[in-house]
Amino acid sequence: MPRFAANISLLYPEHALVDRIGAATRDGFAAVEVQGPYAVEASELRRALQDAKSRLVLMNAPVGEFAGGERGLAALPGHERQFEASIKRALEYAQVVCAPRVHVMAGVPSADVPHAQALATYERNIAHACAVFGRHGIGVMLEPLNPRDMPGYFLGRLALASEIIARLPAPKPWLQFDFYHLQIIGGDLIRYFAQHLAQVDHVQIAGVPDRHEPDSGEVNYAFVFRELDRLGYAGWVGCEYRPALAGPGGTSAGLGWLRRL
Repeated sequence: MPRFAANISLLYPEHALVDRIGAATRDGFAAVEVQGPYAVEASELRRALQDAKSRLVLMNAPVGEFAGGERGLAALPGHERQFEASIKRALEYAQVVCAPRVHVMAGVPSADVPHAQALATYERNIAHACAVFGRHGIGVMLEPLNPRDMPGYFLGRLALASEIIARLPAPKPWLQFDFYHLQIIGGDLIRYFAQHLAQVDHVQIAGVPDRHEPDSGEVNYAFVFRELDRLGYAGWVGCEYRPALAGPGGTSAGLGWLRRL
């Protein structure tokens, strides 16, 4: 059976971020992942992980000015210094909380930026991030995001992510295979997962189309989990979904899918 990590940015929203780690542990999760932890001191998050006897398996690098529409910086020409500063900050945080993987978001380039220019910027920046994190044994993750949730996002195709990973020198980035996003992008999930398995170092799940629990919607996750086992995937599966029951206790009440496995 796959190993599941609770995404504490979306699950247990009734709790403060650090308290979500303990809530996830009480529900049987052995690990957690987080999108943007930076409002919490790294030392505080590390203490919460230690108190809960949990581990952090994935975090995101800073995405820039989120309120201003930035969704990452890597593919934005002219933002190189800001990007390098974000990588430095992410590394400092990851080292304190012992995060083995950092997702580096590509961003939404302006409409007047040619694709070739954004691609060249993205590859240079990702190579820089890989060099910085690689010296400390931390993997850089690339995740294709669907255009419905993230219009204009640069890394919107699985094939593009795979090509970039293959093209960049070592230390290479890894593929973050999010079944929710990739079902919306194109489907044919198991065939594509098997095809790209050698590049995959983290998996995420959510029901499609509503991004609720994985026992709702159009993806048969019971079949997906069996296929992950059959294909020999031994990494973590991040539960990056929004509980259908949004009130207190909603996350725990919605974990029937996990208890039935």
